[in-house]
Amino acid sequence: MPAATPFSWSAFFSIGFRPFYALSCLWGIVSIAVWVYYPTALTGWLPAYYWHAHEMLWGFVVTIAAGFLLTASANWTGHNPLRGKPLALLALFWVFIRLGLLLPEALGFYLSFTAGLAFYALLTAALARVIMLAGNRRNLLMPVFVGGLGLSDLLFLWSAYQNHYQVLSQYLQTGLLLMCLVTLLIGRRVIPFFTSRAIPNREVPTHLRTGMAQLALTVVAVASVWLAWPSAQAFALMLIAVLAIIQAWHWWSAPARHIPLLWILYLGWLGLAGGLLVTAAQSLDLIHNPAWSAHTIGMAGFGLLIIGMITRTALGHLGLPLKTDRSIFTMYALFIGATLLRLAAIAFTAARLPLLHMASLAWILCLVLYLWRFLPTLLRPRADGKL
Repeated sequence: MPAATPFSWSAFFSIGFRPFYALSCLWGIVSIAVWVYYPTALTGWLPAYYWHAHEMLWGFVVTIAAGFLLTASANWTGHNPLRGKPLALLALFWVFIRLGLLLPEALGFYLSFTAGLAFYALLTAALARVIMLAGNRRNLLMPVFVGGLGLSDLLFLWSAYQNHYQVLSQYLQTGLLLMCLVTLLIGRRVIPFFTSRAIPNREVPTHLRTGMAQLALTVVAVASVWLAWPSAQAFALMLIAVLAIIQAWHWWSAPARHIPLLWILYLGWLGLAGGLLVTAAQSLDLIHNPAWSAHTIGMAGFGLLIIGMITRTALGHLGLPLKTDRSIFTMYALFIGATLLRLAAIAFTAARLPLLHMASLAWILCLVLYLWRFLPTLLRPRADGKL
């Protein structure tokens, strides 16, 4: 829905969520369309299966998180981490990573690896700089976790290039768990905050102690991946999930069921908890298909939280009313449908292909609708002159 103000590159690169929400959604459309409908086009140095896993986690989910953190840290500290040319440079590094993964061996690897190193170094340094500048001690660990996500990404790429495929699943699990940790830290702040803002006279506890416990337990889970302690990993993941369910129980308020901008976040939070329980069962060899873990965490957890966050934060930061219009409600319905269909494709192998195609179509339509709804506004300055 076009705004009256003209297109502006300076507006687009004024704050992190603008370019990275747009790029992530665009890439989410292209990457799924290619992977599902035209996989023979994937002729780059990274084998197609690993390319898909890499791009869903680090190319889509982590990129959305980067855009959110660049924006949120400006609110936390009063300092915008990146804007203008530095932010455009970060976006260019991101594009080079994606391009490098599609090119032949050697050239493709060195481009994607070098661009990835530059991307994570600049992102981590920018977040650390404003947090330290503001003396914002409660967020000091966030750049560390972002750096950990970057390290797991780079080690994944390096191992794939060296044909050390036996450790790729460990790097992927490490990246997933670190992203779970970042998601838990972010969600534990924004879900209570959004709830208290949307529901008058509602005091919502932040659960600082349970959040710290989740942090420690995630460290245990990551260590267990590398020490081959499946029982310890399962125990840690189950505790993290139970704590997340308890947090949601304490945050929830009956009026939230009438506010789609809220209930989609609660649904994603519970989906993440469910994904952690599935992963715990998988680590105990109770579930043998790894697709259950990856897609429950990735779609029921990260995915639903992402579609909720990128609509809610875009509305708020673009100066639009915090209301769910028909297009946003349709996005939520499409993404929930995509999630259910993708999980059904794992459960019902006889109908796997048609279910997978329907799930992919719902995913693509959801992100196309997001770009149709928000891209014109992301590309233009706010009418009130704010970021």
